[in-house]
Amino acid sequence: MYMQDWDIEFSHLDAGYGARRVLRDVSAILPAGKISVILGESGSGKSTLLRHVTGLSRPLGGMVRIGGRDIFALPPAEFRRLRRQTGVLFQDGALLGALNLAQNVALPLSEHLALPEHLLREAALRVLAMVGLEAFADYYPNQLSGGMRKRAGLARAIVAEPRILLCDEPTSGLDPVTAARMDELLLSMHARYPEMTLVVVSHDLAGFRILAEHVLVIRDGGLIFAGTPKSLLDSRDAYLRQFLERRSGDAGQTPHRPMNHRVHAELVKWLTS
Repeated sequence: MYMQDWDIEFSHLDAGYGARRVLRDVSAILPAGKISVILGESGSGKSTLLRHVTGLSRPLGGMVRIGGRDIFALPPAEFRRLRRQTGVLFQDGALLGALNLAQNVALPLSEHLALPEHLLREAALRVLAMVGLEAFADYYPNQLSGGMRKRAGLARAIVAEPRILLCDEPTSGLDPVTAARMDELLLSMHARYPEMTLVVVSHDLAGFRILAEHVLVIRDGGLIFAGTPKSLLDSRDAYLRQFLERRSGDAGQTPHRPMNHRVHAELVKWLTS
């Protein structure tokens, strides 16, 4: 299947797990060839949105279209071909502990292509060099820092040069300097592959200001903003101002509930024994 247009479109999307509704009536377009950032509080439904782009979850209602085609209405063979054009950087890198970095990065190729080992390694080293990890090709995930594991996860996501790259919280758990390096790496990756549609789920406002060409903001499962970064920054909406200025908006602290006296007594006995 060849697709001229790689826009990702959500049309009245309802999504959830079992009886729990996570997204409600979300309609938006993530433009092809751009970096779109999806912002929102933890638990607002951002990652669920990504799961529907990859086809890992089916909508409760509405549609997800890529290139104008409802991906859940495609014949199975066409759906599989479409998924091959989608790379995913998971929150924790999702590397396999029993494989070294080169083997992890080559996994999308080794699982599906009949290539000799030396060509698989060459392909892995090429993208590891892009993310500054070629010298660590024979290291195992537990020998690396969190930032290095995320970079390796990015290398694996792009080893097949997909048309769509989805990044789920690429800077979560990273210190500010390492997070800034990851943002710069994503920018350089997009410059290298300018036709790639890049979607970043985040609550990192510093990264949003660096990366975003298009922005969605999700709140409590609903879409409350879609547009340019400038339009978002200029918005006078009370919640968006609160979010951008990192204010909690809480009216007060949660009331204190004292520990049960029996639990407290037993705890004191254990701590002093």
